[in-house]
Amino acid sequence: MATQPMHERFVSVEEYLSTVYEPDCEYDNGVVVERNLGEFEHAYLQTLLATLFTNNMDAWGVFGLTEQRVQIAAHKFFVPDVCVLRLGSSTDDILSEPPLVALEILSPEDTLRRAGKKVAEYLAFGVEHVWVIDPNARVAYRGVASGLERVADGELSVPGTPIIVRIAELFEKLDRIRGKHA
Repeated sequence: MATQPMHERFVSVEEYLSTVYEPDCEYDNGVVVERNLGEFEHAYLQTLLATLFTNNMDAWGVFGLTEQRVQIAAHKFFVPDVCVLRLGSSTDDILSEPPLVALEILSPEDTLRRAGKKVAEYLAFGVEHVWVIDPNARVAYRGVASGLERVADGELSVPGTPIIVRIAELFEKLDRIRGKHA
């Protein structure tokens, strides 16, 4: 998730696109924005989710990408933690068409309010499914027109497809790798 401006000066789209940021940053109307990441739970969940979509590529008809730039407006670029594309989708270096799913994993510094704002922007761009996972609270949310909706049944899915992500399984794997046993 994006958190704070990286530069105090205006940066053009051209400069943003020609500069290497480590880790990659987002861009919001002339402002380069750092993203919170790099902590174990965030990184591991991102890996698990990308692997889940990769392992099910043929059965689900989709593939996942981590930290892929998505241009959601002329002067706005997001870098979702994981984005999911249908097989046959454009594979340009920077996506300019909405992915099927944009998935954000909250870091401890992120807030649901900020996540809700970002979800609204993804939905306005045309992303069909926006999911937010909060590893600290051990919950997931779906992006809906009114904001964030907590996933009560423990499953994130794409209706009309076999895609199902079981939240409890993600956290069980995370606990196992961290040596915690429920």
